[in-house]
Formats: sequence, structure tokens, C-alpha cells
Amino acid sequence: MIEPEEFLKFLKERRSIRTYLDKMISDKELEMILEAGRWSPSASNKQPWEFLVIKNKEILKKISKKAFYGIHIKRAPLAIAIVGKIKENPNYYIQDTSFVSMNMMLMAWSLGIGTCWIGALERDAVKEMLGLDKNDNLLTVLPMGYIKGNIPIPTLRKKLSQISREV
Repeated sequence: MIEPEEFLKFLKERRSIRTYLDKMISDKELEMILEAGRWSPSASNKQPWEFLVIKNKEILKKISKKAFYGIHIKRAPLAIAIVGKIKENPNYYIQDTSFVSMNMMLMAWSLGIGTCWIGALERDAVKEMLGLDKNDNLLTVLPMGYIKGNIPIPTLRKKLSQISREV
């Protein structure tokens, strides 16, 4: 087990990264990131997901044009599209794939690989580019790459007393 204080420190140090080195992520590290996603919890262990690893620069460029504030997607060596299979778990595919995205982001960070969660995305257009079924849910496309430049300073957080209470 990891020491709780070390784990909390790790979580506090994680940042969204939007600048990447022009260097492909190693196969071993990519497999570790995908494994972290595969081992995510899911409702009734349905595992209603698919991971699309996108290394094609033209596709990354096209996706970048369909993401608001997502210009950094085209600068990443790769991205992973996280797809929820709605038919496999119609009530919980969003929660399940959200766990996947966080697990992948944390694993990437542990490997010195930056990523940034993309929320504002023309999902239907990107789904078509990726050959996804209209009934699939494209949760996000996570650009990933070795960190270029300085790691951003932490943003302010609300005090714990402002966001938690006993009932």
C-alpha cells in the first residue's frame, strides 16, 4: 500500500498539462495507462467502455478543431478517446467512464506524462471521425504527452470548511 500522506501529496501535485514534448509515449507506459483504465470500478462490473488510442496526427488535428479550448490536442503525441458503451450499462456508463478517465490521468501523471480533460467537444462530429456508433457515448478525448516546460502552479482551492459539513 502507498502511504496516505504520499498519496494525498501526489493528488495535490497533479496538474492539467497542455504543452507536450514531441516524443511518443513508450508502449510500456501506454499499456500502464490503459491498464489503469481497465481496472477502474464500474457498476455491477459491467466495464461498459472502449479506449481508442489515437496516434494519427491528421486525426488529432481534426479533433482539435472540434474541441473548444482544445488546440493542444493536435500538439500531443497521442490521445485516448474514452467511449461509454451505453447498451452495456445504460444507467451508469457516464459514471463508469468518468472513473476510467481519472484513473488514466493519475497513472499518466505518475509516469511524468501530462494530460488534460477535454469537456467542451463537438462529440457527434468526433464520434463520426472515429467511426463510433451513434449510440456510443464519447466521454472525452485525453491528449497525452511528456511534459514540456514548467508544471503550472496550483490553482486556489476552497477551504475544506467551505465544502464539507457533518449531518
